[in-house]
Amino acid sequence: MATAISTAPDLAWTKKISSPQELASFRQAILASLDPNAPRIRVCCGTGCKAVGSLDVLEAMKTAVAAAGVDVHVMPEVKRTGCHGFCSRGPLLTLEPQGLFYQRVKSEDTAEIVQKTIIGGEVIPRFLYKPPGSKEAIAKVSDIPFFAKQTKLVLKRVGRIDPFDIRDAIAAGAYEGIAKVLAEMTPQQVIEEIKVSRLRGRGGAGFPTGVKWESCAGQAGRHYVICNGDEGDPGAFMDASVMEGDPHAVLEGMAIAAYAMGSDRGFLYVRMEYPLAVQTLTAAIRQAEDLGLLGQNILGTDFSFRVSVSTGAGAFVCGESSALMSSLEGKVGRPRAKYIRSTEKGFRDSPSNLNNVETYANVPEIILRGGQWYTTYGTERSTGTKVFSLTGNVHNVGLVEVPMGTSLKDIVFGIGGGVPNKKELKAVQTGGPSGGCIPIPSKFIDINVGFGKLAEIGSMMGSGGMIVMDENTCMVEISRYFINFLVEESCGQCTPCREGLTRMREILSRITQGEGREGDIELLEEIGQFTNNFSLCGLGTSAANPVLSTIRYFRDEYEAHIRDKKCPAGVCKPLYYYEIDSEKCTGCGVCRKRCPAAAIEGEKKKPHTIHQELCIKCMECYRNCKFDSIRIM
Repeated sequence: MATAISTAPDLAWTKKISSPQELASFRQAILASLDPNAPRIRVCCGTGCKAVGSLDVLEAMKTAVAAAGVDVHVMPEVKRTGCHGFCSRGPLLTLEPQGLFYQRVKSEDTAEIVQKTIIGGEVIPRFLYKPPGSKEAIAKVSDIPFFAKQTKLVLKRVGRIDPFDIRDAIAAGAYEGIAKVLAEMTPQQVIEEIKVSRLRGRGGAGFPTGVKWESCAGQAGRHYVICNGDEGDPGAFMDASVMEGDPHAVLEGMAIAAYAMGSDRGFLYVRMEYPLAVQTLTAAIRQAEDLGLLGQNILGTDFSFRVSVSTGAGAFVCGESSALMSSLEGKVGRPRAKYIRSTEKGFRDSPSNLNNVETYANVPEIILRGGQWYTTYGTERSTGTKVFSLTGNVHNVGLVEVPMGTSLKDIVFGIGGGVPNKKELKAVQTGGPSGGCIPIPSKFIDINVGFGKLAEIGSMMGSGGMIVMDENTCMVEISRYFINFLVEESCGQCTPCREGLTRMREILSRITQGEGREGDIELLEEIGQFTNNFSLCGLGTSAANPVLSTIRYFRDEYEAHIRDKKCPAGVCKPLYYYEIDSEKCTGCGVCRKRCPAAAIEGEKKKPHTIHQELCIKCMECYRNCKFDSIRIM
């Protein structure tokens, strides 16, 4: 039997790296210690997979590998990673060098995977992914449409490196950008390169990053570089996945920004609901400081930059720049008027540059490859790529990165796999709770996703949330849900937002309860336009978008709720009931068995009936009928 050989690098760096050349040597030493053909098992330990047991899978895999060590010629390296992106398929793992993708793995499966796949070279069919509507399973990551149709710039290391091991990140190219900047570029040259790239802020506003940096750099006083990790949109997890999976990309981007603006102090403001991100960032900062990549005299130069993590209390409004800085100072997180920009007076009344996680994560690659290279991705107005969290009624829920200008059709159907359960696609909501609902199917299915195009049709890209809705979605209830969210999250400081949102919630609640009145639609439009036009901050000036966009494209649903007292989608309980079509019902009895209220009766192989006084409208009969005999009335 062969002796097991470990290929994991054991490179303890006992002193700080004192030059860019030393960093390059350290990287080469790490790469030289690795056998590219050695087996590697990458277990996704992002928040999504962690929630369904991936940490147990990781430990079980380590145990299984150790137990089989005498049978393995080269001991596999079992690596924890950040989010692989395919969140609906977790727990998942990849196996190198074969490039295999295994999904929905349990801890009790690990010994079999080691014996059959690692040792025996056998692919195990039950762990493979099958695209919707296909009988053929796909074994390799590169052949799965969800991955193959993406273009990863920001996420290129996420899911491939251990976020708690800086050596992994350095081997994959981390801190090459800051090394280049310190060795070859002046601060103004850095800013010019970012301006050439036409990178726009990925937090939602889309302001040109290079212009913001130049404005901040030109101010007198101590400068601060701040990262907005307060991602609060329902269903959004883009920034969380980057911070959890590749914290060094964010830290390096902040360091480059600090060099360009003459800053020596940075803050990462992370929402408290992201404990894993806080852990990875804290560990990454400590390791980078130990190696001299952050902190005092970075890479042996005169440039120093210290970063620390600050956690927010979960207030959605603190995603707004001035509210975030107020919270960072220990004050109540409330926005202020923007007659003076934060680049002039921000944190502690000093020049402050605020970008979000994804914006900073783009910077190192732009510096390494050049701003002109970056413009080869995307469109004239929206360069580069964008990370989206694709959620809702779609087969492949997860994290996707595509070039700007990619169509909704390509994202929802090409990457997302379309709508499950043979339902029709009804709408796509973009831009978070302040975004708009885009009607599908329509000409908008082919719209190119970018800063300008979405705004033209009453929505926005926002930070990258994308919620897919099928035919059973009530657009009036969707509006009520998002307005209710914004009422709870509004700081209440300005009257248009505070009173406007509260009044819209009251009206929408009445409509969904069957108490809508003539004139409610027009009143919603009037209040919504007033709220958007006269609120103080970005939350208020976009808060009415869900209402205005759904009225614009789904006015007939509002009218059905108000005039006919019906909810066409069968969501608002006071406005619908279920009925069994006697011509379609086969009397199979499935609906009767699934009904928790015993509201359905009927003999076998004969049409069944629903007792309306007993029905609790739980949708179990509707969901489980295979003959489409349950009708929403």
